[in-house]
Amino acid sequence: MNEAKRLYGRFGRAPSPIRRGTPRLRGFLKKNVVMVVAFFAAAVTTLIVPIDKAYLGYFDFKTLTCLFCVLAVVCALRDINFFYALARRVVRIFKNARMSVLGLVYITFIGSMLIANDMALLTFLPLGFLVLSSTGKEKYMAFTFVMQNVAANLGGMLTPFGNPQNLYLYSAFSIPTGEFMRVMAPPFALSVALITICCVIFVKPEPLTLPAEELKVDKKRAALYLGLFALAIAIVFRGIPYWIGLAVIPAVLLFADRKALASVDYPLLLTFVFFFVFAGNMSRIEAVRGFFSGLLGKDTLLFSVLSCQCISNVPSAILLSQFTGNWRELLVGVNIGGVGTLIASLASLITFREYSKRCPGKTLRYVAEFSGFNFAFLIVLTAFMSLVRLTY
Repeated sequence: MNEAKRLYGRFGRAPSPIRRGTPRLRGFLKKNVVMVVAFFAAAVTTLIVPIDKAYLGYFDFKTLTCLFCVLAVVCALRDINFFYALARRVVRIFKNARMSVLGLVYITFIGSMLIANDMALLTFLPLGFLVLSSTGKEKYMAFTFVMQNVAANLGGMLTPFGNPQNLYLYSAFSIPTGEFMRVMAPPFALSVALITICCVIFVKPEPLTLPAEELKVDKKRAALYLGLFALAIAIVFRGIPYWIGLAVIPAVLLFADRKALASVDYPLLLTFVFFFVFAGNMSRIEAVRGFFSGLLGKDTLLFSVLSCQCISNVPSAILLSQFTGNWRELLVGVNIGGVGTLIASLASLITFREYSKRCPGKTLRYVAEFSGFNFAFLIVLTAFMSLVRLTY
């Protein structure tokens, strides 16, 4: 069986939530713990704030539409091995372990800017496993996964569609695109430098060769899906009304690739829906509003970073946006706050799950390396941005 299909069949595709049987349902819920927590959090708040017409104002339909469209098109491109073939071609250029790991990490970094961090990981982690396992460099597996995870979380910060929380904040605060990128450029540049330094220091330039493999990409489908991707990006940047994408993209994929529509990360979309309800209700509780407004008024950047460590960056962005107008520090905080603990970002949980599946019995080593590098990145970036914010 083709190696790419074997890997992506077992590793890259998110399980469909529509499953039969208790064991499969239990497995689905276990893999989507954040969605389940979000559901119960929203449910509890409805006991305090009864459901009424104001609930309709909680939802940012443009964010949900943009996220759905981008995820659907990325799934279609992944189904034809577009990203895999592109990344493999880049990696084959490099002749040693250090440059190959750098190539894998940079591909993930760039990918997160274009196709969102979780999709970048699901797309490029299998390639990292393939490269290292097939060339006898398993000793770099944990490090590479950690760096790919850091790259996915930090690489996506530069663009409005790179991280899910960016899409929400970009829409919620109507942030000008140029201003968005200007604010995120300093932490982005520092992240690139830190990741590069880590790869150079911790990976030796040992020679390696990547096994040859025939991998064909349907050029006509690739052109069609890239056109849909351009449409999705135009919607994100407010060039086209979002309802056009919601009508066109699913309609085209319904005929071109129904599997792509089935592969969309619907639990992530539901997580947003539940957190919209949770955050909207919390903002209507006067005691909660006073508490969060007071904390954010003292230090929005620091509090948003700390919040991510406890409840993850996406819910932090949705919740805290209800209590502050300082979108610059909130935006920076929920992006650099994606590194740190395992639950600081949904993408980190994806990486941990996939590493555990591919390298059973070695999770303690992974957690140790993950924690060491992530907290180091978090401390350096937070300290750096505490100084840079003086220029806002």
